[in-house]
Amino acid sequence: MKILYPLIAAILLFSMISCNKKAEKKGEELKETSEKVVPELKISIDSVGITAFYKRYPKVVKFQDQVLALYKKNNSTQLWLDNKGVVEFANTLFNKYKGLEQEGLKANFPYNENISSIFEHIPENKLAKADTDLMITNLYFYYVQKVSGVDEKTTKSLEWLLPRKKVNYQVFSDSIFKKSTISDDKKSKMFSQYYKLRDALQQYREIEKKGGWKTIEVGEGFKSLKKGDSVAAIGQIRERLFLTGDLKENSKSNVCDSTLISGIKNFESHHGLTPKNIILPEHIAELNIPVSDRIKTIIVNMERCRWIDPELEKGKEFIEVNIPEFKLYLIRNHEIVFVSPVVVGKAMTKTVVFSGMMNNIVFSPYWNIPPSIIKSEIKPGMAKNKNYLAQKNLEWNNGAVRQLPGKNNSLGLVKFLFPNSNNIYLHDTPAKSLFERENRAFSHGCVRVGKPRELAIELLKQDPSMTPEKIDRAMHAGKESWYTLKKKIPVYIGYFTAWVDRNGNLNFYKDVYKRDDSLIKLLTEE
Repeated sequence: MKILYPLIAAILLFSMISCNKKAEKKGEELKETSEKVVPELKISIDSVGITAFYKRYPKVVKFQDQVLALYKKNNSTQLWLDNKGVVEFANTLFNKYKGLEQEGLKANFPYNENISSIFEHIPENKLAKADTDLMITNLYFYYVQKVSGVDEKTTKSLEWLLPRKKVNYQVFSDSIFKKSTISDDKKSKMFSQYYKLRDALQQYREIEKKGGWKTIEVGEGFKSLKKGDSVAAIGQIRERLFLTGDLKENSKSNVCDSTLISGIKNFESHHGLTPKNIILPEHIAELNIPVSDRIKTIIVNMERCRWIDPELEKGKEFIEVNIPEFKLYLIRNHEIVFVSPVVVGKAMTKTVVFSGMMNNIVFSPYWNIPPSIIKSEIKPGMAKNKNYLAQKNLEWNNGAVRQLPGKNNSLGLVKFLFPNSNNIYLHDTPAKSLFERENRAFSHGCVRVGKPRELAIELLKQDPSMTPEKIDRAMHAGKESWYTLKKKIPVYIGYFTAWVDRNGNLNFYKDVYKRDDSLIKLLTEE
């Protein structure tokens, strides 16, 4: 019996192991059978079905061509659904769509209720599976269009002629299969200023949520406040400056002290105002612009950033002019190496927003007067005064009129050419006093440079033969001479009324050409 017990135990153990193995094998067979029973979900979405979809949902018909091409590429089957329902990538897309407000955009997809019912598990979702997939696809192209900015035809109508960032719908279509574009937020995708303004937008929306800032009340007849003055408005000014970081601390004092004057100077430097040691009505007017209006300005300029190809700022050397700021910057190796005030076109003769390649510097230039100015100014002047041409240092030249070189020439002593159909260039001017003004929109369209000699020296630094002394002689020679740049330099003339500088400060500038209102209306219309 002692021998029999171990034998029985061994037989039982073997039987249990065999049964377990058979059970495992049977389980695997059942699993395999189960997987075979539930085939991969395939929903037919062909051109006929797509055409019918747009008859039911005509407000997104503009995406039809892209949608047809996309489903054809996917063998006329669904993109966003599997056996478990909506794929995770679709949920990411919907969350990005719901977050458009953070990008300064309205999340107003034409069929918002339908798309929300898909992702928010609303019982009212009665869309067929094919329509569900098509609705998500249309949301995708809607999102892509939104974050890419208004179309090029519209920007041209807004007089924006800088190179546009191209929207390649084929690339976006491919990204659906890679499931990457929506979830990634790499800053290389957008002009870097966009992300800085987006951060500023969040900051100003937080201020708005907390009630914004109160109107500073100074009363009628207000002229100024200076150091030592004591009125209730000073405490209001102090609180307002503290909210936007122009003052680091709020002492709540109603006495105008050096700290408050320093805060006003910070505010002036961030709003295109000339620094002063007193508080004037113009400061109060700027301080009282509601936070809601400042938010609109940020949103408008974020939109302008969407139009700019991020490759532009990667150049080794280029010149940029911001019209509302009245400033020119020379960028080299991603650093600002030169800054100059500029005078831009009047409202009636706006400086065009465009780009060109600078190829020549002209010293002691003639001014070949445009036909429009000959008609509006020269001929009426000649009709009144027979010595008009001589007195203005003008002469006829092959049926046109030009001004002779010299210090009184309207182009000054040097001009910088980048050929373009708008006949716009950078140049010197004898009217130096204009650069001291805050609003510097006075020209016929060209850009007058406050420091033209210094710009020429900086641009020609890499040519040892063009010393500052030689440049001076050429500028004062009284005889026109041309210098061809060994390497062309891109020039970008832009229009930004809000801009975050390299120190992280948000700056606001006056909308000199009144372009912001029409753009914000375009962005917010349903």
